[in-house]
Amino acid sequence: MSKSRSFSLRPIRVQLPPAERFGRFLQSAGKRITRRKRLIVEQVFSHHDHFDADELMEHLRPLMARRKVSRPTVYRALAELVEAGMLRKMEIGGRNVYEHEYGYPSHDHLYCQSCNQLIEFDSAELERIRDAVAKEYKFQVLGHRMFVTGICAKCRRKQSSAAASQRQSKKPTFSPP
Repeated sequence: MSKSRSFSLRPIRVQLPPAERFGRFLQSAGKRITRRKRLIVEQVFSHHDHFDADELMEHLRPLMARRKVSRPTVYRALAELVEAGMLRKMEIGGRNVYEHEYGYPSHDHLYCQSCNQLIEFDSAELERIRDAVAKEYKFQVLGHRMFVTGICAKCRRKQSSAAASQRQSKKPTFSPP
């Protein structure tokens, strides 16, 4: 019987809440954390999802309607969160997508080119291979990112079903004379 492997992400503990960590970063850069930026950070770190700026603004819409948060403030805060090492910015399907870097373990992705689904996973085996290669080349690893592209099972089923339907409709029909 084979041993079941888990590729799920392990939780990690952080020393500071995200808003406090971001505040310290801004302070070190000679900036201050405003109430608006604090609201943005709290929204971003309230749950873990990959998101783009428009999706974040949709969540912030009630605050934006009351002029508490503006579009430029959102974009500026996202850039600062990336600069602070708290978010990672990736280009996927022609759009910039963000994910947590702070308070989230190192991980890799499977990306479906058909439906844009991202599947996160962690593999100790990949890390061992990475470390062995780095050691061979006397390379100091600071991090890594693996992004595997392909088609997920759901999209493959849809494609297979569509192809079967197309073959079925192209079958010649014969009618007796």
